[in-house]
Amino acid sequence: MRLVSWNVNGLRACLNKGFLDFCTFANADMICLQETKMRPEQAEFDLPGYHRFWNSADKAGYSGTAIFTRKEPLRVTYDFGDDQHRHEGRVITAEYEDFYLVCCYTPNSKDGLARLDYRMQWETDIQDYLCTLDKVKPVVYCGDLNVAHEEIDLKNPKSNRMNPGFSDEERAKMTQLLSSGFADTFRRLHPDLTGAYSWWSYRFNARKNNAGWRIDYFIVSERLMERVENADIWSEILGSDHCPVVLDLAD
Repeated sequence: MRLVSWNVNGLRACLNKGFLDFCTFANADMICLQETKMRPEQAEFDLPGYHRFWNSADKAGYSGTAIFTRKEPLRVTYDFGDDQHRHEGRVITAEYEDFYLVCCYTPNSKDGLARLDYRMQWETDIQDYLCTLDKVKPVVYCGDLNVAHEEIDLKNPKSNRMNPGFSDEERAKMTQLLSSGFADTFRRLHPDLTGAYSWWSYRFNARKNNAGWRIDYFIVSERLMERVENADIWSEILGSDHCPVVLDLAD
């Protein structure tokens, strides 16, 4: 079973940059998207064989997530927790027979960490949500989680410390999540691999120079690790400032 997660930075734009060709190439069972920036009626495209589920932000052209899946879920829910988390289209949960799939676009803490207080509340609440699901069945949690966990996860850790996505507080929240029964699949399989990034600024030739950050993840319940066959970052795929990340699970 192949799962793909990709922050497309605007699906309508990505459709014009080869998104459907990518879907054919990936041959994924489940495709999770973040930052779709659209409502489903705003773009018509053929993707035969996939059920489509959308969560759009109240604000037009902002945020948004989607799951395209060949296997119809038992149930799909949108958002989680308190009302404050239910207006930006950031979470979709698809329940299958043997796991929950949670597609997430984590809020950015913004320049000057202006939104850090909300981000901290989000992290506390999403961890509680994931742990609640995990008590029922294992969880696959994926998406743009807007944090580089360790120094190995970005090109320039020293100059970026306390910048959004690499603050001590955000990194500590990821540590807490991984300590509560979850595994970062890519880092578990590739503990010492450097230069593995999933996002690059559009400025300063960052992608050409591979001056990036690994902020896109597949995180799974520990008991699912025995089914993980591969976790990869497809940095050669263009079309967004992020690239897809991939998880292969044994059926």
